[in-house]
Amino acid sequence: MRNKIISKVKKFDNTLNLQTTKKADNDGDLMDIARKEVITASPSTPIIEIANLMSQNDIRRIPITDSGSGKLLGIITNMDILDFFGGGQKYNLITGKYEGNFLSAINAPIREIMTNHVKTKTNKDTIIDATAFMLDEDIGGFPVVNSENKIIGVVTEGDIVKKFDKVISDIEVQDVMATDVITTTPGTRIEGITKIMVRNSLRRVPIVGEDPQSKTNEKKLLGFITASDILKYIGDHKLFTKLFSNEGEDVVDVTIDEIMIKDVITVSKYEKLDDVADLMFSSNIRGLPVVDDDTNKVIGIVTIRDLLRSIIN
Repeated sequence: MRNKIISKVKKFDNTLNLQTTKKADNDGDLMDIARKEVITASPSTPIIEIANLMSQNDIRRIPITDSGSGKLLGIITNMDILDFFGGGQKYNLITGKYEGNFLSAINAPIREIMTNHVKTKTNKDTIIDATAFMLDEDIGGFPVVNSENKIIGVVTEGDIVKKFDKVISDIEVQDVMATDVITTTPGTRIEGITKIMVRNSLRRVPIVGEDPQSKTNEKKLLGFITASDILKYIGDHKLFTKLFSNEGEDVVDVTIDEIMIKDVITVSKYEKLDDVADLMFSSNIRGLPVVDDDTNKVIGIVTIRDLLRSIIN
């Protein structure tokens, strides 16, 4: 994979200014794009506080570190939180260990659902190393650690895509978009959409249904829901207004038309990926529905992960 990326870079006479070899005594150019101010949490931080941190700071992952040494112990992502709130196996923490007591479960320490074996890179690595790593591991981001396993930065797929904008400038959306699109309706409940996301490894789902303003029964794109939208709902404490009992089902018994994005940004299948990347970064969105120019129907989805993969395809 690494050689494939280097070959692609050389076609641009290295105008991308990417380091192709490591230098033992110096930081790799990965540190040029790594975000140095990293929000971390301790293993004892309650799950609900992690959800709030993600929502308030609009981030998808939080490294978990030892309070004393600062060393990396684990990581938690927004998909782990969704899984816990009703989407997958981590929900068993509520129904099993806490016997359905939702209040106790959301105040459980994050160590109970975090990933312990964290995929990382070091300050000595290069952007090319990181790109190959993310593509090989199919991950959207990772912590950067030093020789003492202490976090010194975080890199996401968006950080990588920004460096490869010239490589993807001539590629069209239709060449990389996913066409097997999973959609749902506005009446789907939060518990249902979290299950759809977790079981299909999706961070965003288009909402399709009949247009209430139209006289026809034709279905169209009505909205868009992301994992971050659901976390924001949780982080804004709106979940507590639904807490009629200790049962988790009461908390997620809300339909997604209450929280979905209604003014949806869409793209055409003919748009170039560098323009799509600019749109994603300026709008702080990492996935966009692709609509047909004539019918305005959803024909695909393009994500920042698709843009990353297009670097080598």
